[in-house]
Amino acid sequence: MTAKSTTSLKLDEDTKRRVQHLADARHRSAHWLMREAIEQYVEREERREAFRQSALSAWAEYEATGAHLTAEEADAWLERLEAGEDGDPPECHG
Repeated sequence: MTAKSTTSLKLDEDTKRRVQHLADARHRSAHWLMREAIEQYVEREERREAFRQSALSAWAEYEATGAHLTAEEADAWLERLEAGEDGDPPECHG
């Protein structure tokens, strides 16, 4: 079990009212709703950051090697996959 700690969160009255309204409608506590929202936000942003880091890494590799595929090569490979054909991606060239 993960240890939990208390964190204070200041909300303006309108946001607090909206959270409570949603919590009531969902038969959940406002605490549960806010925790769920934060967890979903953090998971989404972690995925976005991982994607961004992957893109930066790919760009750095391209700059270092010049290895690439043309749009036509990538499209042709994707069309084959879409048609149900198995196959490795085409070889990159520089």
